[in-house]
Amino acid sequence: MQIDEALSDIPGMEDVRFGGHGGRLGIAYHAHGDNWCELTLPYQEDMIGDEESGVIASGPIFALMDIATSLATMRKLGRFVPHATLDLRVDYLRPAKPGSTVIGHGECYAIKRSISFVRGQAHDGDPNDPVAHVSGTFMFLGEGA
Repeated sequence: MQIDEALSDIPGMEDVRFGGHGGRLGIAYHAHGDNWCELTLPYQEDMIGDEESGVIASGPIFALMDIATSLATMRKLGRFVPHATLDLRVDYLRPAKPGSTVIGHGECYAIKRSISFVRGQAHDGDPNDPVAHVSGTFMFLGEGA
């Protein structure tokens, strides 16, 4: 299932186009719930940050988590509202295993006025052994939430 298909039940999403850097990185839909979304980042050799070890760079994982937490915000709202990343802190615990797909789980746990609060984790197969933890905020643009 594609990201746009998975979110088609959210009013306003029909006009949102997915692609850009997420498409270039191969980020794809994995699963979702009322306030969370999971995406996958497949291993690709052109994303390697350390050629000696084969470990992918941190940038693609950051992008994965930014998109997953953004989509989690839309899931919690139940509709599309334009928003921008205010802050996204990523704490890397370890490198992703070379050759492994990284799964990004983003959750929106609170919405207050014009700000959403998010958290999540990235892992390469075992959610109990995460690659990274994230926390952040998004600001709604225009009319807000």
